[in-house]
Amino acid sequence: MVMGAGVAGLRGAVELARYGTVLVVTKEALAESNTHYAQGGIAVALEGREDVALHLKDTVAAGDGLVCRRAAEVLVAEGPQRVEELIAWGAHFDRESGRLLRTREAAHSVQRILHADGDATGAEISRSLAAMARASQAIRFCEWTTVTGLLEQEGCVAGVRLLDRDQRAWSVDARAVLIAAGGAGQVFSDTTNPAVATGDGIALAAEAGAELADMEFYQFHPTALFLPGAPRFLLSEALRGEGAYLRNDRGERFMERYHPAFELAPRDVVARAVVREGMSQGSEEGAVYLDMRHVRGVDLHKRFPGISTLLAKYGLDLHCDLIPVRPAAHYLMGGIRTDLDGRTSVSGLFAAGEAACTGVHGANRLASNSLLEGLVFGARAAKAMAESVAAPANREASTEDSTDTSRQEEELIDVFIWELQKTMWKHAGLLRDETSLREGSAELAKCETGIERIAQPENTSRRLREARSLCRVASAILQSAIARTESRGAHFRSDYPRRDDEHFLKHSVLGREPGVTFEQW
Repeated sequence: MVMGAGVAGLRGAVELARYGTVLVVTKEALAESNTHYAQGGIAVALEGREDVALHLKDTVAAGDGLVCRRAAEVLVAEGPQRVEELIAWGAHFDRESGRLLRTREAAHSVQRILHADGDATGAEISRSLAAMARASQAIRFCEWTTVTGLLEQEGCVAGVRLLDRDQRAWSVDARAVLIAAGGAGQVFSDTTNPAVATGDGIALAAEAGAELADMEFYQFHPTALFLPGAPRFLLSEALRGEGAYLRNDRGERFMERYHPAFELAPRDVVARAVVREGMSQGSEEGAVYLDMRHVRGVDLHKRFPGISTLLAKYGLDLHCDLIPVRPAAHYLMGGIRTDLDGRTSVSGLFAAGEAACTGVHGANRLASNSLLEGLVFGARAAKAMAESVAAPANREASTEDSTDTSRQEEELIDVFIWELQKTMWKHAGLLRDETSLREGSAELAKCETGIERIAQPENTSRRLREARSLCRVASAILQSAIARTESRGAHFRSDYPRRDDEHFLKHSVLGREPGVTFEQW
């Protein structure tokens, strides 16, 4: 059984289809995932050993001392094969005169980012993987279905509880479960993630006793559209790769004050710089501007058709206008702790993609490594699942009674979720300190109490599951952020502004013992 239909889930399902029947469960339609909305591209070294070695070097450097080198070596070494395989399966990346086009993004030393339809790479990868999966008679799909719990038998995960949009509940046995349900951007009020990204997979794993790791490291994308009434639409890092400047409200190009690589600095550096420049306007919500008016020799509408179309709805044009931007929660480097084959600390439970934490991203993910991670580790987890678990007992799927939450209860759940999101943005955003983090923990506890009052044993709904998931993820982020009394990568503590390698050149772990522990991998 596979939970999630992004790049990791679909790649895992295609691999698993060689060994038996596969059930893929997704909360909405098959195309609705973080993968689908990925704009910039997929990073991959296709030019031989030196290219692979350089990709490894860039990945390790971006991770600010915390990248698990073995995981990064697997990523960059197996990446070319996985991408070439994807192309053979029908993925169409942009080409010129038959050659794959490559672009550059922040913290990459060379042009190695493949893209599709300009800024729709994730959608193309989703399309090609979904087509492969749908062509397999061994793979079945449950769309618009929520995983509400994991079934356990003698300490092993042995299936899942499901709830469809008609409130029908049932259980399914499985030889093993792969959680590939993506991240949890909805834990913050401002995010580039779709509404489905509520951390359900991470929360379910934690409830089953699986360890979580590096939950304090949440990457905030530096440039999300910042307009009243507009969604926090991601404005790809590839814009800066094509030469965009960042300017403050005085028209000054400011990145030179923060990093020698200017706009191509690591994402965490750029995001904090944007916040500080916005705060200099006297407000924590001040905007800065993305400027491409000087860029010549590139048809920006053709290179970025999706972004251009969205901006046009608001009367903006990349060639002519300053585009107001602010950071937004984008990608969780932490997640369910796994080995390099997707195994969690719970037998029968595997994880891959953004829901998992191998340590491959360290404290700060290198741009466009996430799609590659899903391909590489989705395939590895599937192989490990097929090789390491026994067949389940021959039992039929069983239905269960459930009582839907009332409309009034659902509305109240939404109120608590909104309070949680605002709390996390205010107290666990880009700039953190102990006082604010502890205030956030106190506010979160109030939200949890309110949600659990609604969550009577007989009540079941997708929104209730999401609320509980967000509480679990938010709590893990706050606990880990309080425990790491240093600044590293995406985790910045204004009360501990320096990196502390003596004490914290380690990964945070939740689950094995009470509280947060730190371990070297």
